[in-house]
Amino acid sequence: QVHLVESGGGLVQAGGSLRLSCAASGSIVSFNTRAWYRQAPGKQRELVARIATDGSTIYADSVKGRFTISRDNAKNTVYLQMNSLNREDTDGYYCNAVGNSVYWGQGTQVTVSS
Repeated sequence: QVHLVESGGGLVQAGGSLRLSCAASGSIVSFNTRAWYRQAPGKQRELVARIATDGSTIYADSVKGRFTISRDNAKNTVYLQMNSLNREDTDGYYCNAVGNSVYWGQGTQVTVSS
């Protein structure tokens, strides 16, 4: 059993920054990819950023140049540094890991006020 626990969400003013963390625990195996998704109520969950074991990354067009995903393999943790936040970034953010199965965290809320 693998558990993903997010932290770092909260309320921030437009233009501000937040850093999300996602720590993996339990029967940890080597994950092929780690990622962050976000979802607003009533909307489909969408990919924000993904990082592979070789360090390669992909980003949603809406966050390119503002968000940075990184991973610390020794800590089994992935981070999402979010800068220049705007109201459209307000969502629930979910950590994802893909190995021999697909794992999700419980989510953390990010709210950006104007």
